[in-house]
Amino acid sequence: MLKVNRDDKRPLWQQLLDQAIDHINNGIWKPGQLLSPTRELAQQLGVSRSTVQIVYDELLTRGYTVTSGRGGTRVNDWIQITDKCSPSLDPPRLPELPLLVEQSQQWFRSKDNQESVIDFSPYQPFVDTQLLKAWRKSYLNASSQFNVSSWFYGDAYGFEPLRRQIQRYLSLERGIHVQTNQILLTSGAQHSIDLIAQTLLTKGDTVTVEDPGYPVAWMTMKYRQMKVAPVPVDEHGLVVEKVPSEAKLILVTPAHQCAVGVMLSEPRRQQLLHRAAQQRAWIVEDDYDSEFRYCGDPMLTLFSQLPQNCLYLMSFSKLTMPCIRISAIIGPAEAIAQLARVQAFTYRHLPIMEQVALAHFIEHGYFMRHMRRARNIYRRRHEIMQKAIIASGLGNKFTLRGIETGLHVLLEADESFDEDLMTLRALQGGIRVHQLHSYCLESRRKGWVLGFAKVDERLIVEGMYRLAETIL
Repeated sequence: MLKVNRDDKRPLWQQLLDQAIDHINNGIWKPGQLLSPTRELAQQLGVSRSTVQIVYDELLTRGYTVTSGRGGTRVNDWIQITDKCSPSLDPPRLPELPLLVEQSQQWFRSKDNQESVIDFSPYQPFVDTQLLKAWRKSYLNASSQFNVSSWFYGDAYGFEPLRRQIQRYLSLERGIHVQTNQILLTSGAQHSIDLIAQTLLTKGDTVTVEDPGYPVAWMTMKYRQMKVAPVPVDEHGLVVEKVPSEAKLILVTPAHQCAVGVMLSEPRRQQLLHRAAQQRAWIVEDDYDSEFRYCGDPMLTLFSQLPQNCLYLMSFSKLTMPCIRISAIIGPAEAIAQLARVQAFTYRHLPIMEQVALAHFIEHGYFMRHMRRARNIYRRRHEIMQKAIIASGLGNKFTLRGIETGLHVLLEADESFDEDLMTLRALQGGIRVHQLHSYCLESRRKGWVLGFAKVDERLIVEGMYRLAETIL
């Protein structure tokens, strides 16, 4: 029998509906059982007939009951069917994820700095309240400028005014002259690489990556079932002569090699461009931090020399803040159009607010002001780190590499160096460093990748001396 609790804050119909469903699920009301007429039940409970009618309507809508007009309302006999089937209470079996997924998560978790006092993360840029205030202005402006049409589906290429601002920036700062239909916006470098793999490659294609190199690049390619061919990196950059002849795509970081930090030499650049043209292979040029160069102007891009074979990647996560998940792929119009079609199918479009805010941020000069200020800060911290490495004695133990450009340097050790043990000792001493082997596929090179962008000058010096005390 249903009961009404006048102290219950729920509506009467909700109380009665919950009880009725419980009675059916627990077998109190049997399958096929005829329920009391609404008028009769309403009188018994002391409620209005309309309240009972709501309950009966909900039971019918949810499939708990059936009705046959004058035949009244009966409990559905579906419970008899499910009882006979004796369904398992276990959920569907989850497929095992590839080992690559766990490896990538381990690499991402290495960015956490909760255990360390001084974290020389190579992934974090400089962020301060001045940058946050400027971004807040642009974000508030973006929200106030929206009209009704702005809230509908966006362009798969990305917000067109933002692409115009990127077009202008690339022309002035990087010597890349393209049209807006040659720019596709994505939500980060990993998204860009994944989209390229989905669109421009076929399962089983050979892809060349630097070794050591950007781990997410080769993990993504392997996840998309490409054949990954690691190619070593020496003091002149990628060893181009070891690129397989069957390679369909060559992923490089020529301006500041990811991990090792060297620049691709001019002879190697020409060799790479010739090889790509000869093999009709794509070059994916990841230009993740080349804007921060401390000796002379930024290098000429590969894209500007061979635009028909190159896809140029840029990301605002390193240039501004990691939370601004906006990147761009620049390439031939036909390839970008194909990427946009796949993006429209798989992702539809990027969130619009961040795009509108970033367009305002660039157009009104906030971006370039931040870049000028960040370059000065990075140049100072870069110089302090080099001096501290030498003064602390670390320069006698390691070979210092990658000092011309970027937001990290490499302290390379010899083969006898116990990376795991020494990294643990450093962490116990309050210093977090990042091992070179986490960037390697087949390479046996050892050492530490040290970022300095977000570390205060005083802590850089302290960190280098504490690091030296740990291992020397």
